[in-house]
Amino acid sequence: MAAPIVRRAQPGDLEALLRIQREAAIAAFSHIFPPEHHPFPDVAIRNGWAAAIEDAGIEVYLAELDADPVASVSVGHGLLRTLFVLPAHWGGGLGSDLHDLALERLEAAGVVEAKLWTLAESKARRFYERRGWTENGETRVVPFPPHPLDVAYTRSLAK
Repeated sequence: MAAPIVRRAQPGDLEALLRIQREAAIAAFSHIFPPEHHPFPDVAIRNGWAAAIEDAGIEVYLAELDADPVASVSVGHGLLRTLFVLPAHWGGGLGSDLHDLALERLEAAGVVEAKLWTLAESKARRFYERRGWTENGETRVVPFPPHPLDVAYTRSLAK
């Protein structure tokens, strides 16, 4: 298999971004959002991706293997906004590579301390903690039913 190619996402990539997020989220969060009770909010998520691509302060990237989109990451406004990898590619280093790209892009934008949100009941917390992120005590309620809790993490980008 070839090395992944990472490129900026374009408006024509909305369905790929939606598919990656849907598949990753259902695999990772079905214990929080059981699909039989809480169907994935395709319209809201597609609209969110469209808004992110149009926002000059947000950068959205797609990772492709053999021309197939398999992961995405987005940064902007001081945040590591999203990081999704198709479950078939979990554990292969792609998430780590996109995480590092996100930090590079945030630092290039002049961010000194980055922030991210992740679900309180998510295994992703360990992923971020192993990469130097620290829970900062902030929480928020997720806008999608059943409205679980998000926790905030921060990480210094100063060298």
